[in-house]
Amino acid sequence: MDEETRERIRRTRRVASPWSNDTTRGITGTRLDLLLDRWANGYDWDVHRRRIDALPWETVKTDGTDLRVIHQRCADPGAPVVVLLHGWPDSVLRFERILPLLTDLHVVVPALPGFPFAPPLTTPGMSADKIAGIVGDGLAELGYTRYTVSGGDVGGTVAELLAVQHPNQVAALHLTNVAPQHALSADPAKLAPDAAAYLGRAAQWFRTEGAYIAAQSTRPTTLAVALGDSPAGLAAWITEKLLSWSDQSDGPAFTTDELLTWVTAYWTTGTIGTSFATYTEPVTLPHRIETPTVLSVFPHDSKPEPRSYAEAFLDVRAYVEHHAGGHFAAWEQPEAYATDLRRAVGLGN
Repeated sequence: MDEETRERIRRTRRVASPWSNDTTRGITGTRLDLLLDRWANGYDWDVHRRRIDALPWETVKTDGTDLRVIHQRCADPGAPVVVLLHGWPDSVLRFERILPLLTDLHVVVPALPGFPFAPPLTTPGMSADKIAGIVGDGLAELGYTRYTVSGGDVGGTVAELLAVQHPNQVAALHLTNVAPQHALSADPAKLAPDAAAYLGRAAQWFRTEGAYIAAQSTRPTTLAVALGDSPAGLAAWITEKLLSWSDQSDGPAFTTDELLTWVTAYWTTGTIGTSFATYTEPVTLPHRIETPTVLSVFPHDSKPEPRSYAEAFLDVRAYVEHHAGGHFAAWEQPEAYATDLRRAVGLGN
């Protein structure tokens, strides 16, 4: 990370707030000060960049679009194939801890278009539906005709759409949440009581926690100026979500340097604005997806769904409730995540 960026961090203009120590109002002033001090005066991005660069990256052409992927090949050419799809506000780094647990499988981790480590996104229209098409084409270019797809958040929506677009290729799904777009078409009168009640809880979550979605989906360019120009603003925006959506009950899910690595990935690639594309571009999901699915439910995720709700839209073959973990489960609980993923691979065999 260059000295100019470090100096910008040191010169951050502190903004007074009467809620600076209230965690329900965003990242606290104390937490942000500690984060920025480490970022400016001790954090070494080059160490992490070299580790990330050493991952088995490949670039594949998909109808004129470059798709960068981490491609961890297994020694057995006939081993099953799994595709891991990240979400926001993260990147392929979500899956860094799980890669060593999957050496007996072929693993493909796409850097989703618009996100860190992907080629620059310069045109509109990059919806989750279009991303699913690009990922599907990329997998075909790699020679894979049958695979299990795993993901959550934006990646979970892309996974569902990939199953719709390529029903003969997607053998099974492993998800950590149901795509939130299903709630837009759900009829409470046709749902089981606890599924209908979930819609009310989800709506309350959107009212109290979903302001970022409204901003990113309606005014992405304006927001990108603020976050793309201010390292402190970017750190506050991303870190708040990493902390509040992860399981902190047994200690922090991220060290300070891990938080900074995930934030710096956005800063150095300049992708915070383009990462909003899937919020801005509309997408419609079919009412039901018949691909066999394992749903992993982690208690500290933002709004975990009951089984009855998931079954209204997905062919849920296994509903696995965990005792720890949150939104970034592949990072927080890699062994549990890998076990559920393997269960999904078994469904597709």
